[in-house]
Amino acid sequence: MATFARFGYRKTSMEEVARAAHISRPGLYFLFSSKETLFRAAAIQALERDIAAVEQVLADSGRPLSERLVEAFDQWAGRYIGPLARDVATVIEDNPGILGEIVETTPRRFEELITDAIAVESGCEKALPVAQTMISASIGLKHQVASRELYRQRMAVAIGLLVC
Repeated sequence: MATFARFGYRKTSMEEVARAAHISRPGLYFLFSSKETLFRAAAIQALERDIAAVEQVLADSGRPLSERLVEAFDQWAGRYIGPLARDVATVIEDNPGILGEIVETTPRRFEELITDAIAVESGCEKALPVAQTMISASIGLKHQVASRELYRQRMAVAIGLLVC
């Protein structure tokens, strides 16, 4: 994903990806029949990793809800703060046709996880709009802040204001 982020999907060659992965180009083609297949596999792996991390964080009921929510948002979006990380998210967002339905189902799953955590922990009747507002705040912050730490700090403020 870092190679795709550096050059963009269209300008990335299989040769560059192979070099970054420290394997031969024929070896890369043995594993992935095309650049599209490789990109899809890398993006799906990243999105699934992010969702698994969010599930694990939210399941830790021994921690306060607001703390878990900040960590969940950090796992989902915070890792994509900064020049190269931001480019990874952009290259995924700019190529939805290649990725198929996962670009819709994974964010929906994230929304469900946040909504369920809020509803279960706080009993808030408006858990869905609260979760959606947190997600909107996260999207805005992702494009405003310069560091992951600043993202976490500002999300903590937003979550503190929104938790029922």
